[in-house]
Amino acid sequence: MATTTSIPAARANAAEYSLFQLLRPGAIADPYPLYAKIRDFEPVHWDPFLNSWVITSYAECLTALQKFKAERTPSQDRLEAMGLDVLKPYAKVMLKQLLFIDPPSHSRIRSMCSSAFTPRRMEHMRGHLTQMAHQLVDKVAATGSMDLVADFARPFPGLVLATLIGLPDKDLDQLLLWVHDVSELLGNFEHDPDRVEDLVRSVEELQAYLTDVLAEQRKNPGEGVMPAMMAAEVDGEPKLSDEEIVANVMLMIGGGLEEPANLICAGMLSMLQRPGTLERLASNPETLNSGIEELLRFNSPTQHTGRVAPEDVLLGGKEIRQGQSVTIVVGAANRDPLRFSEPDTLDLTREDNRHLAFGWAAHYCLGAPLARLAGQIAFTVLTKRLENIALGDGKPRWREMAAMRGLTFLPLTFTAKRNEAS
Repeated sequence: MATTTSIPAARANAAEYSLFQLLRPGAIADPYPLYAKIRDFEPVHWDPFLNSWVITSYAECLTALQKFKAERTPSQDRLEAMGLDVLKPYAKVMLKQLLFIDPPSHSRIRSMCSSAFTPRRMEHMRGHLTQMAHQLVDKVAATGSMDLVADFARPFPGLVLATLIGLPDKDLDQLLLWVHDVSELLGNFEHDPDRVEDLVRSVEELQAYLTDVLAEQRKNPGEGVMPAMMAAEVDGEPKLSDEEIVANVMLMIGGGLEEPANLICAGMLSMLQRPGTLERLASNPETLNSGIEELLRFNSPTQHTGRVAPEDVLLGGKEIRQGQSVTIVVGAANRDPLRFSEPDTLDLTREDNRHLAFGWAAHYCLGAPLARLAGQIAFTVLTKRLENIALGDGKPRWREMAAMRGLTFLPLTFTAKRNEAS
């Protein structure tokens, strides 16, 4: 079909059904009523404020994840035309990241990165990661309170990533700052003009840091991901370039820090808001795996992702033109009543739970095994070491980011179990 960019006419009530409503005060704390409102209105809906189709139904989200293109990085000329020259360094990185490319390049790079996240490798790391989780609890056990975000949920996956990739623990605090900025750049509809230059600078600094680490690991190879990626070959294809390795390690670090932290914090808050839920998980460890999947469905760490229509497509009764942008709201799809029974109920024993929290098909999240493992270990160690866990003083604070659902503050009180220690 011929390429076209025809845009649907804006409706008078377009603002009422726009994802930009998430920018209203308090909306980020509970986006699901808005998702439901949009889905009930039009599951496939043109949002003129995003200049994108917005998909909120499970079936149509699944189709888009399977069939639409991931390549959506603006060209350098396009950025100039939009007056966004400042984003050029970030766009150059995106062009080499799995999240933003399609086969055959995607297949080649993914196959060489996937060795870092095999189930066997994850299971091999379980004992070491469990020890790390205990050490973090050791620091707060005697105090009877903590901020789950700062004291556990953010440093824990950071330590995991440092081990997996082979980065010095001393660099963890700086890595967390860089990743926070990169996530802000990727996870918002619009940006504070006064912040954009700082955010892009963080991208460049993280890129430079990893380039130096790569050079050092080439001289003294260890057991981390980078040496494995340097040595990887598939069917005689050329090895990854340094730029490809650095770009995708940046992606691993971002996802590897964000998704486990968001799962742990949003999951804990969701359970504490439903009395008895956390206690049931603690007393029935056999439900841990299904519980993790339900927490992922209920509050997907990544709420939406983007695609581009590869050709003219009829989806959900709407004609989407080739080249038009599509926003796939997996957070809405995972609460679709046509797919999940009582979708707004947190059921840790839910059996039919093929959620889309990690995407689907070729772009299924490479780090999903790591996020699941981190969640399993976190809730196991926290409930083994602590009891009477409850919300503490102060209101939990959600991050002001539409695409990534996480908290910046989650105060807890608890009692350390006397017979449990690291």
